[in-house]
Amino acid sequence: MALSMNVPRRRFLSSSLYLLGTPLLDVLTTPLWKWRNPELVHAAVAQPSSPSVQFVDVAAQAGLNAPNVWGGIDHKRSIIEAKGSGLAFFDYDNDGWLDIYLTNGDRLDATWPAGQAPTSHLYKNNRDGTFTDVTAKSGLGRTGWQTGVCVGDYNNDGWDDLFCCFWGHNILFRNNGDGTFTDVTKKVGLWQDAVRWGAGCCFLDYDRDGHLDLFVCNYIKLDPDKIPSLSQTTFCQWKGVPVMCGPRGLPGDTNILYRNNGDGTFTDVSEKSGILKPGPRYSITSVAYDFDNDGWPDIYVAVDSEPSILFQNNHDGTFTDVAVVAGVAYNDDGHEQAGMGVAVADYDCDGHFDIFKTNFADDTSNLYHNNGDGTFTDMSFAAGVGVNNSFVAWGCGFIDYDNDGWLDIMQINGHVYPEIDKYNFGQKFKNPRIVYRNLGNGHFQDVSAQMGPGITEHFSSRGAAFGDYNNDGAMDALILNMNDLPSLLRNDGGNKQNWIKLKLVGTKCNRTAIGARARVITGKHIQMDEVHSGGSVMSQSDLRLHFGLGKLDTVDAIEIKWPTTGKIERFTQVKANQIITIREGDGIIATWKPK
Repeated sequence: MALSMNVPRRRFLSSSLYLLGTPLLDVLTTPLWKWRNPELVHAAVAQPSSPSVQFVDVAAQAGLNAPNVWGGIDHKRSIIEAKGSGLAFFDYDNDGWLDIYLTNGDRLDATWPAGQAPTSHLYKNNRDGTFTDVTAKSGLGRTGWQTGVCVGDYNNDGWDDLFCCFWGHNILFRNNGDGTFTDVTKKVGLWQDAVRWGAGCCFLDYDRDGHLDLFVCNYIKLDPDKIPSLSQTTFCQWKGVPVMCGPRGLPGDTNILYRNNGDGTFTDVSEKSGILKPGPRYSITSVAYDFDNDGWPDIYVAVDSEPSILFQNNHDGTFTDVAVVAGVAYNDDGHEQAGMGVAVADYDCDGHFDIFKTNFADDTSNLYHNNGDGTFTDMSFAAGVGVNNSFVAWGCGFIDYDNDGWLDIMQINGHVYPEIDKYNFGQKFKNPRIVYRNLGNGHFQDVSAQMGPGITEHFSSRGAAFGDYNNDGAMDALILNMNDLPSLLRNDGGNKQNWIKLKLVGTKCNRTAIGARARVITGKHIQMDEVHSGGSVMSQSDLRLHFGLGKLDTVDAIEIKWPTTGKIERFTQVKANQIITIREGDGIIATWKPK
């Protein structure tokens, strides 16, 4: 149980004050244009999701045939067996189509026959809905407990590189541009001799010098020699059931910030930057966004069983944890939570980035609304995402699944104790996914039951990545299922409404354009997003930015703010339903439309 903390409650109005299904405060304060323009927002009264949008698991027919291996199947005797890992959508060969990287794990005490040990996998997109396993050629196949993954072009050579977290030793794989990768961890200064449990990670340019730095979450100090043996009978308990122990009672670890020296090497600046000041935490997932709109990237960290962290960028190479003051360290009642995954978006299109965080069972996920003054309000219940509390929630993402111009939420679930299936707790080890539809008025509706078999099927899932793998204009999802095949959820029907997708390329800023902000303007409706690394849970989603446009076939204006210089480029009257590549200083350099 999380300890209760004396933190001020931040709800502005009781969620019981409603008028026709809409909070009274919203009725009184919503601008009139929102009520009069049905093409830009939904009606205030909740509407059911369109049954024409369905998610279908096509992993098998797409050729994703590598199973996940992660600890025991019916019993977990160590927390490493329960945590699981992430995965990635990224375009490693720069052909404009998303490829797939799947992490993998191991089994305690396992001795694998030659050539049969589980490895990570790289799948190349064949551009026809299928993938080819190119792991052997790529050099990425490794055996071990690989947890997190993030993507960024650390050396600005035009090819996105892969940083992989492990329980053991993290690895930076340099993309050679020819379909192969090289382990450069020691060469660039990222090697650490001690065994550490790396979890999530993210690339960011925290000092805005045009070179990507790296933030790494560390979870628990777990000695491989002290894992309980099969004959050991001492366990912890959950609801009276003997289960593996942790994280409480186990030593947490500190996070790491590496500064890119601009010459292909990194320096550990964790202490100098203030990253160590919060002390050891059970950190799982990190993501960098400019939460206070000051032009500098901040870092949010989802933390398990302890206060989560919001590192505010001080513009001088240092950070300050402002999570408690900002209202994103605890839930609305001041309780610590088991933070797992994190997604960031401006879900209500008010010009400020909000936070969605997933947590453990018997709790709800958080929806922290950014108030624009350095504080957030936990709107989980008032906004309608506090209706589910029976799942252990992991991966998550804001995706506009129906392209109506309002970002919806997908949440991925899976319990950590296989033993619970023997008991009548009202909870199971394998769970369905959840989809919350954005109603366009600050509120969400659980529409999971209507979203097809890809949502309603049961797995114990962990990592999730989001992106348009078949370039048809509808957002898809890639999900890691523990000790099972992955899921590739194809969005069928989401492209019946219009959309625009932006691929940003930096020149003066980092080549991946991480930290670049895009605003898509249609009438008075303004959507925004930033290119970002990491997020979901220990995973990497598509680096391209996707915006739904509803019935509109033209974007009034697209504005790109580049992170190093702060300069803004503006493009007007842009046609919908195309992928646009914009290079810093050169404008639109390529367009692509589905056939």
